[in-house]
Amino acid sequence: MTRYPVGRDGSLGRGEIFIDLTAQIPGAEALDGMKTDVQGHLYVSAPGGVWIFDAQGRHLGTITAPHPVHNFAWGGRDGRTLYLCARTALYRINLLQEGIRP
Repeated sequence: MTRYPVGRDGSLGRGEIFIDLTAQIPGAEALDGMKTDVQGHLYVSAPGGVWIFDAQGRHLGTITAPHPVHNFAWGGRDGRTLYLCARTALYRINLLQEGIRP
């Protein structure tokens, strides 16, 4: 994953590698959805579940589900419910952290 600084005018600066998962996820497996929570943690659906990283790119943990997660969304009245979309199922997990919703 690459991150880019964003200027006040919306322009993008030079990108840099933020997180390199090639050693953990060999082959042509794809990363899919990305979301953030109010603390700035990055959530990424990847093989094995939803991977969570802090702002420095350190892996904090992985949320797993019975089937591979392809995308996900924050929901619930307080924004602390994470809905995980798999090919044949939809899962729901309540978290302590509130997510950023559109």
